[in-house]
Amino acid sequence: MSYGAAAAPQAAVYGVLSGDPALAGVLVVDAMPPLGAVGTFVLIGPEEVLDQSDKSGDGAEHRVVVSVISDASGFLTAKTLAGAVSDSLVGATPPLSIGRIVGVRFLKAVARRLAEGEVRRIDLTFRVRIEL
Repeated sequence: MSYGAAAAPQAAVYGVLSGDPALAGVLVVDAMPPLGAVGTFVLIGPEEVLDQSDKSGDGAEHRVVVSVISDASGFLTAKTLAGAVSDSLVGATPPLSIGRIVGVRFLKAVARRLAEGEVRRIDLTFRVRIEL
């Protein structure tokens, strides 16, 4: 196993989220918008990659964090969008430039307030298993 296929699952996650009609009009990014930007957006964030190779071939488990960040009042907007993100990703098997996705599974979510309670952030962690 190598880290050589790391960009492929990220591109697939981006493609699934940016193409989902349930997320239409929501900004999907992999870098924080400029300081002072307001609104609600989805941030494809950090990942942890574990070797999942076995005697049948090479593979990897990508634990990808996708965050929903919102300055809307309360958690309802962020939680609704986080649910749409989860529904969009779980079970998705988009094509990859390298290898193939075996499955996408939800692992956990953490919701919290930031900026003295003015911003809500929900970090969703997904397991993206690929075969190379």
